[in-house]
Amino acid sequence: MRSFAKLFALSLLVLPASLPAQQWLNTEPNPKTNKSSFRALDEWPSPNDYRDASGSPGPKYWQQRVDYVVRTSLDTTTHTVKGSERVTYHNNSPQALGYIWFQLDQNIEAENSRANLTKSAIPAGLSPQARRFLAPEDEFGGYQITRVSLVGAPGTPAKPARYLINGTQMRVNLDTPIPTGGKAMVEIEWSFVVPEGGNNSRGVRELVKDGWIYEIAQWFPRAAVYDDVTGWQNDPFLGQGEFYLNFGNYDVSITVPRDHIVRSTGTLRNPEVVLTPTQRARLATAMAGDTLVFIVRPDEVQKPGSRPAGNGMLTWRFTAENVRDFAWASSKTFVWDAQGFRYKTGGRVIELHSVYPREAMPLWSDVSTKAIAQTMRTYGRLAFEYPYPQASNVNGQVGGMEYPMIAFCGGRPGPNGTYTKNQEYALAAVTIHEVGHNWFPMIVATDERKWTWMDEGLNSFLEYYGSLDYDKNWPTARLRGPATNIVNYMKQPSQMPLMTESDMILRNTFGNNGYSKPATGLVMLREKILGPERFDLAFQEYSKKWMFKHPQPADFFRTLAGGAGERLDYYWRGWFYTTYNNDQAITKVESDDANALVGDTKRGKFYHRITVDNKGGLVLPLELEIEFTDGSKKRVNMPAEVWRSNELQFTHGFFSDKEIAKVIADPDSGYADVDRSNNTFTKAPAQKPIG
Repeated sequence: MRSFAKLFALSLLVLPASLPAQQWLNTEPNPKTNKSSFRALDEWPSPNDYRDASGSPGPKYWQQRVDYVVRTSLDTTTHTVKGSERVTYHNNSPQALGYIWFQLDQNIEAENSRANLTKSAIPAGLSPQARRFLAPEDEFGGYQITRVSLVGAPGTPAKPARYLINGTQMRVNLDTPIPTGGKAMVEIEWSFVVPEGGNNSRGVRELVKDGWIYEIAQWFPRAAVYDDVTGWQNDPFLGQGEFYLNFGNYDVSITVPRDHIVRSTGTLRNPEVVLTPTQRARLATAMAGDTLVFIVRPDEVQKPGSRPAGNGMLTWRFTAENVRDFAWASSKTFVWDAQGFRYKTGGRVIELHSVYPREAMPLWSDVSTKAIAQTMRTYGRLAFEYPYPQASNVNGQVGGMEYPMIAFCGGRPGPNGTYTKNQEYALAAVTIHEVGHNWFPMIVATDERKWTWMDEGLNSFLEYYGSLDYDKNWPTARLRGPATNIVNYMKQPSQMPLMTESDMILRNTFGNNGYSKPATGLVMLREKILGPERFDLAFQEYSKKWMFKHPQPADFFRTLAGGAGERLDYYWRGWFYTTYNNDQAITKVESDDANALVGDTKRGKFYHRITVDNKGGLVLPLELEIEFTDGSKKRVNMPAEVWRSNELQFTHGFFSDKEIAKVIADPDSGYADVDRSNNTFTKAPAQKPIG
């Protein structure tokens, strides 16, 4: 048994000679103020019956449901979409509602829209090349609302409603408040011209060699969300903060020229009317297997035999259940390919479709549907299996945009029809990303108007793994997720906290803030801090319990911490609520003769001390790789709690029979350290005698 004196001496070795006061990053003049990064986050709302402390929907959780029956038509001469809708609003809230707010997203194109009026002037000296990417200054649009009516009891005529329009919103007053558990029906008629560009650029028209492509999105008045957190979500649509929408059922009839092909949200209900017998047979073949089949071949585009015989327009009817939005695309230029997809469990067929003009081949025919299938596999493994009946990808002017069951993606080969590997990666990436949005936020339906990271960030995180699953040799530099790729942004003084509302994020930081930094943070959390097993269990729990519901940031944070069994307040605070960066610097390496120090070499000849300063402010785990003079190495992985008493400096001590030659902090470059010049200590070589 060791003597008490020796045990006491050893205890002194693992503590500083004189203990400093606790040194936290957020110290204030009042030393009694607890500002530790490890303290509980008080920014979150208190748990209640709607959202509990585990991050789950509470016993009284509720959300509204809104069903739509829409009849619309496309006039390709005037490029006008015209329609009528019957909206059935189900009030599941505890409050009676005397009015309903609707979102009028097309009004972002109006001359007096807030997006137009708050837009900065075109910079002086802008080159013609840059100027051509700007929408024409005099091209304005928006809705023409021609009727708003309240629908009463069956058999009674609809009556005009009292309504007012405030930019991209419309308030419809009700004659009688909707009680809890009740419903109201509103009818609206409207039209708008499909823009070529504009402020939105998500629903546009494009002229290609064979004709016009129409990508129709945010095209009908949609009821705004009323929830337990905000009440009515009345943030105006300015173009950057995207959408927050209600779930419901849709019955949509779309009338277009007979030579058009239509893809949309939902399931086609009248294929016998709008498709030829040959096309229906090809679809059956495609869905029976898992290989690509052309439904409309390239040489059939604009051939009369590729469309049903007859004259006049055709009406395509689609229905969709439990979706939060509806979008569609229509063109006479479309090549159409498709294949079936099945998960190993259940065997249910999911239809995968791609439509594109002939100039998009062979890039699109080679990559698009293949990338959709990869999205199904990766996201199904990491979150939950795709619950909808189909997923479609449309090539047009929109570079990348998502809606339930349908994505709009750009990217085409060169004029000679060839494409590079980088072009393949670009199309695969945007397809995985936009189709992946079906999971976040189409099904796990976050408030994009407020929290960009909750949909773009989570989706970019999953896109990272989908890209590597698509091609294990995918270039690291083209990925959102690796820690090394976010370092330059973390150095910038202009970066903003992730917990910044969407429309307040500076445009020049939007991609890094909304996409890259949250994706990197989740990759770091999965691969470095928690490990894949714990992270995946917690992430799947969050994903599944919030399917078809409206989670808030605290619900995500609480679920991951609880599911992984880890107190993560320091991490949410540092990565999401601050703009600290990570700069762990090795400032001192000392070695003592253990025998001379304590008269005991049983634990090793030397006692080594490695001091690391936290210069960037971000509290993260500490990983050290220690190389000894005999060439052997030792890896020490320490949790973030090493900083709990002193967030500015930590000294790691250990015994060894070996002498230290080199020490590296963050040896795998997994923690986005912004200055790697101070991450390494190398022992100076012994000087040789002179002469």
